Amino acid sequence: MIEAKSIGKFFSVINEKGIAEGLTAVLNVSLTIPDGKIVSLLGPSGCGKSTFLEILAGLQAPTDGTIHIDGNLVLEPLPATRKEQIAYRRRYRFISPLANGVFQDRPKHDIAMIFQDYAVFPWMTAVQNVEFALKLRNAGRGGNGRLKRAELTEKAHFYLRKVGLSGTSNKYPSQLSGGMRQRLALARALSVEPKIILMDEPFAAVDALTREKLQDELLRLWAETASGGEHITIVLVTHEVQEAVYLSDEVIVFSPCPGTIRNSIPVEAKRPRARTDPALVEIQERIFAMFQYDINQEAEYSI
Repeated sequence: MIEAKSIGKFFSVINEKGIAEGLTAVLNVSLTIPDGKIVSLLGPSGCGKSTFLEILAGLQAPTDGTIHIDGNLVLEPLPATRKEQIAYRRRYRFISPLANGVFQDRPKHDIAMIFQDYAVFPWMTAVQNVEFALKLRNAGRGGNGRLKRAELTEKAHFYLRKVGLSGTSNKYPSQLSGGMRQRLALARALSVEPKIILMDEPFAAVDALTREKLQDELLRLWAETASGGEHITIVLVTHEVQEAVYLSDEVIVFSPCPGTIRNSIPVEAKRPRARTDPALVEIQERIFAMFQYDINQEAEYSI
């Protein structure tokens, strides 16, 4: 379970006059994401969705609030005042550089992240990209639990087949289409068998038809993860209303910046779903009405 409590993120920025100003990207966001669900973070560009996702992943520390996954703290807020700095040093004064070296490369949580811009290595083939992720995870295992080189390669090929890339093992990303590169990113994420996958607008750079195919592929793979027990948890950032409603068990609607939770909408339509399902269309219309209201209010305020 993912639990976010009163998350805030504040940035210092320099304006055109060279003067430092404050920007609050995320403000007082609290939510709980149960295991095995698909949840979308939906909102206009610049509303703090991606910032919040990176805080979930531990790529950024929150300015305020905490993220817990299965009861474990992801990253605590950075000390902002002198009093907090003293308390921070006191808390960690006994952690030696040796201890840090032992633990720093071990993943705290079973999380994989997929980015918008096909974050795959262009100098590696498709199979090498997946092997790289497997090697990183393999390094954190105990001696008897580590996979041998042949086992790593076999597993990499297995996940390439799983996403429909069995014939592209030795091709480089530049030789793959946009949709195939994103399938490769998905294969790499699935290969480490995480409990949680975080996705930052993963289908934004492909055409509409490919996007729908990738959405269906994601749902198929998510359904398959339940074969051994519970579904994997997926948290998806998107600004596409139809995508959020079609994929998700719950849609979290963010307000314009600073990002706060405007509404939380459960999507209870049974799976497999049809994009033309009246229940889904009705939810889409509700969300569009919210966005239109925000646009009108912003236009009225700016006059």
